[in-house]
Formats: sequence, structure tokens, C-alpha cells
Amino acid sequence: AAAAPADVTVSIAPPTPVPVASAMPEDTVVPVRGLQRAMVKSMTAAWTQPHFGFSDEVDVTELVRARAAVKAAVADQGIQVTFMPFFLKAASAALRHFPSLNAHVNADASEVIYRGRHHIGFAVDSPRGLIVPNVKDVQARSLLEVAQEISRLTALAAEGKLGEDDLTGGTFTISNVGNIGGTYTSPVLVPGTVAIGALGGIRRVPRFDEYDNVVPVSALNVSWSADHRVVDGATMARFHQKWIGYLQEPALLAAELR
Repeated sequence: AAAAPADVTVSIAPPTPVPVASAMPEDTVVPVRGLQRAMVKSMTAAWTQPHFGFSDEVDVTELVRARAAVKAAVADQGIQVTFMPFFLKAASAALRHFPSLNAHVNADASEVIYRGRHHIGFAVDSPRGLIVPNVKDVQARSLLEVAQEISRLTALAAEGKLGEDDLTGGTFTISNVGNIGGTYTSPVLVPGTVAIGALGGIRRVPRFDEYDNVVPVSALNVSWSADHRVVDGATMARFHQKWIGYLQEPALLAAELR
């Protein structure tokens, strides 16, 4: 008879222990100071305002053409013409029809102050973080004057040299996240104001025209937030329609320029 197979013993080596770093990363505590401390206080105060959001996609094909024409016309003057001057001037023109969006609620919410002047803030991504200087008296400036003031404030922000007057007194705000990336967002109100808009990037997209033909358009995504104690949804929607009307027909905006 054949011999029974011998038992086979398999030796398994124990796992090699993973070395533990002698010094693990430690937590870092950073004091909240300066601009960041001001932002913490400002955003904390902003959330005490009951606000709602409103978003839409806007066809700004005509605006893209108008901006290109203005940019070419003033190329020899050294004026940088971005889309922001158009956004601010259109907002100022629309605020004339909807002054409740250029208002302020006092500390105990017993009064609403309707401001006559339009000091419109715009967000700037600076080395110190996102800051919001404002263009004073947009209602009294030409489109090119607004463009020049935006350039001045942006340059000062990059150098960290904005003054207190540049950063205070805003009555309305438009923020632009599109130059970084994104479409829709939920902008937070700047304390002392009742409305803010946030703009995405302008994108070339296919859309249907009135005859159901697919056509390329330049589309802009817009997000608004408003203080519900002062502004209702219908007013915000009507303001938005007036604002985009100026952007879609720049001739209407030119008719109201001062």
C-alpha cells in the first residue's frame, strides 16, 4: 500500500509593523485679527438679517458686443473696460426704479432709510482675502468714470492700500465669482445693505430662439440675496428684470447714463 502523504507545515511571517513618524503634525492656532476679524464680525452680523435668494440665467450676447465696441473705442486712452462697469451702471439705473433695494434698516428695525446715492460695492480677491470696496455715486458717474474708479480701487486692493472710505458706506453690492469659477452661489448680505448680487462666468452655450432654432448665446448666471424685512420676492424679480433689460439692450442703459 502507498504511504500516506506527510503533513506540510507552512510558516507565515508576521506582518512588518508600519513605522510611526517620530513627530506627527501638530494643530496650529492662529489669532483672528485685522481684516479677517472684521470679516468674522461682519458675516456674523449679516446672518441676523432674514434674507432670501433669487437666481436666473441671463442672455448677455448684446452686452458682450457692446463691451467689445466700447473697449475698442477707448483703447488709446488706457481705460480698462471690463463687464463690471456695465453691471454697476445697470444696477444704478434699476435702483432708480426700485429704491427699496438701496435701503438700510436701523439697529432696532424701527426705521428703513432709503438712500439717495448709489455707493455700489464689488468684490475683489486681494492678497488679504476677499474685500468689498465701493464706487461712490455711481448714479452720477459715466460708464468710463465707473471703469476708471474700479481700476483704481482694484489696484489699491492688490497693494493692500485701500482706505477706510473705500471700504465703508456701501449701499448695494455686486460680487463676481465667475473670474474664479462657478455658476450659481448664495451671496451673504453686507451689513448695512438689503441686497447683493453674485455673478457667475459668462459662458457660450446653445439655446433655443423664438423659432425653436438652436443658437449660440452668451449666458450669465446671476444669484441675488435680499433682506426679507424690506424686499419681497416680487420686487426682487422686477428689479432683476429691469437690470437685465439694460444689459440686454445697452441702448436703454445709454439713454439713462448721466
